[in-house]
Amino acid sequence: MVKNLKYACDLLGLTYPIIQGGMGNISNAPLTSAVSEAGGLGTVGAGTMPPDDVEKMILDIKSRTMKPFSLNIPISVTKYAIELIDLAIKHGVAAVSLSAGNPAPYIPLLQKNNIKAIVIVASIKHAIKAEEAGADVLVAEGFEAAGINSSLELTTFSLIPQITDKVDIPVFAAGGIADGRGLAAALMLGANGVQMGTRFVAVKEAPFHKAYKKKVLDSDDLGTIILGRSLGRVRRVLKGEYAASLIDSEKKGMSEEEFLEKTSEQFHVRGAIEGDFEEGYVNGGQVAGLIQHIPSVKQLFEEMMEQARNQIKCVYKQFP
Repeated sequence: MVKNLKYACDLLGLTYPIIQGGMGNISNAPLTSAVSEAGGLGTVGAGTMPPDDVEKMILDIKSRTMKPFSLNIPISVTKYAIELIDLAIKHGVAAVSLSAGNPAPYIPLLQKNNIKAIVIVASIKHAIKAEEAGADVLVAEGFEAAGINSSLELTTFSLIPQITDKVDIPVFAAGGIADGRGLAAALMLGANGVQMGTRFVAVKEAPFHKAYKKKVLDSDDLGTIILGRSLGRVRRVLKGEYAASLIDSEKKGMSEEEFLEKTSEQFHVRGAIEGDFEEGYVNGGQVAGLIQHIPSVKQLFEEMMEQARNQIKCVYKQFP
């Protein structure tokens, strides 16, 4: 049985049980600070950025909000994991989320410096290991999620209850969540809250290209595709010209080295920041088909909480 909802929110300093997913090299201070200011946990993703660039972003965020935020470090993606940990310590970042690698070597150092350790997992095995390593919070991410994903292909609906049955630390659900119904469902499955990424693309504070936001709004249930499955390098993106060309190249026998080069962060930046879908791609989760409007982060949170409460009350009335 996981800890209760209030415990999880208090642990991370949250008003609402909502975490922003790390967005790698398209992370930015306006969105991260807006999420924290609205009562969630804003997250800046280090991606492949050098420490100097990440530090500038941390300082920018701190100039915009006094509330807690998180730094996401993708362990196997970045060359600077230790340097980034040092930055989190130097600037008193409230939490660090560790993904794409073994978090165990980093957790003691974080906790020694009063930084909460959030670990992204995609299986029961990894969840148990992360708890044993001392993680404070888990984010259990299903295959519906955007971006670099687990090749295990376990979905959120099946993953969350199995993990919450096996661990005693708070678990936040990620993948396929964009509104209050998803939040309510995650809570019913035993999670303490949710992490969202794609939903935060289409908010007023997100400084992404309008073409990226439009692509999210125009998406439907079949609006995403999986790249890299044949190479064991799974990534979920929104459909587009460049993404389609990668699928064709993969079918023709693209090497892993070529795939990694053509899906590097520079091509994601071209899509997300420059709006160029002929020479770039954009990450997007299956939940994009649910996203129909562009609110402020504050409005989004208020809408989600009201919808979640109403959904839970409605169900309770039918099954008192």
